[in-house]
Amino acid sequence: MIQILLLVVGLVMLVKGSDWLVQGASGLAKKYNVPDIVIGLTIVSFGTSLPELLVSLLSSFKGSSDIALGNVLGSNTANILLILGISAMIFPLSVKRNTTWVEIPISLMAAVLLGVLAHFGFESTAEQAMIGRGDGIILLLAFAGFMWYIFRLVKSGKEVAIEVEGFVPMPLKKTMLLIVVGIAGLTWGGRLFVDNAILLAQSWGVSEALIGLTVVAIGTSLPELATSAVAAYKKETDIAVGNVVGSNIFNILWILGLSASIKPLRFNNATNFDIATVIASSLLLFAVMFFGKKHNVGRWKGLLFVLLYIAYTWYLVQRG
Repeated sequence: MIQILLLVVGLVMLVKGSDWLVQGASGLAKKYNVPDIVIGLTIVSFGTSLPELLVSLLSSFKGSSDIALGNVLGSNTANILLILGISAMIFPLSVKRNTTWVEIPISLMAAVLLGVLAHFGFESTAEQAMIGRGDGIILLLAFAGFMWYIFRLVKSGKEVAIEVEGFVPMPLKKTMLLIVVGIAGLTWGGRLFVDNAILLAQSWGVSEALIGLTVVAIGTSLPELATSAVAAYKKETDIAVGNVVGSNIFNILWILGLSASIKPLRFNNATNFDIATVIASSLLLFAVMFFGKKHNVGRWKGLLFVLLYIAYTWYLVQRG
């Protein structure tokens, strides 16, 4: 009973923390004329990726590769199919041309790079696929390249911030306080939720790999879900989309790169399917930009994403 109560408390902290983070990030973007998509790809993505970072780092230290990998791969699939799906059902998400042609392909290439390094990297063998320390450094270098791209995006001024009628800038101290408190709420709420969810799942005799891909992945993705859903409700669609795409890039390049640099991550055979699912989800997101209303994830596309995620979860449970 106490574990269920703590799950609810964690969920409340996640939702409230996401609300504060969106308020602070959006206010910061408009105050300094920075595009919402840039804020979504950086501050919001990093903040909502903190639970994945904590879980993967702890799992890496303990040698639990299945949870570290399952956490990231499961979260990335959930980010696209579940989170963008639900967000689009709340309010259709318009996607900027730059996001369609650059940021979404970067998230796709990150997943492909992970799969390539796992099988042809420094420490991989024909018998054992692995992301070694050298592979982790390559992922971190790719992440540095992504951050350089974001810096150039802001400096070039190609993205233009949207003026909001009646917007009253908040004091800098208040926006920063909202961001910090929001991230803290997301982190503590996510940790509280995940810890108790894992205890419940283990008491039911569920495998570590399945826990990583479902309970932990969904749990650590709750900040992205809450943040993107709140952003969609407030019609801050750039933050909703940027949060998901940015988080997927952060999860693979930054989190797995850092985790593998600390301790090599072993792949089991089932992980190949999970990487393929992330790649397929990213390809689907790119493809739907050109079906129906272009550069838009409408409600019917969101429903399709959610149904696919339900089918994916059912398969995982059957796989065990």
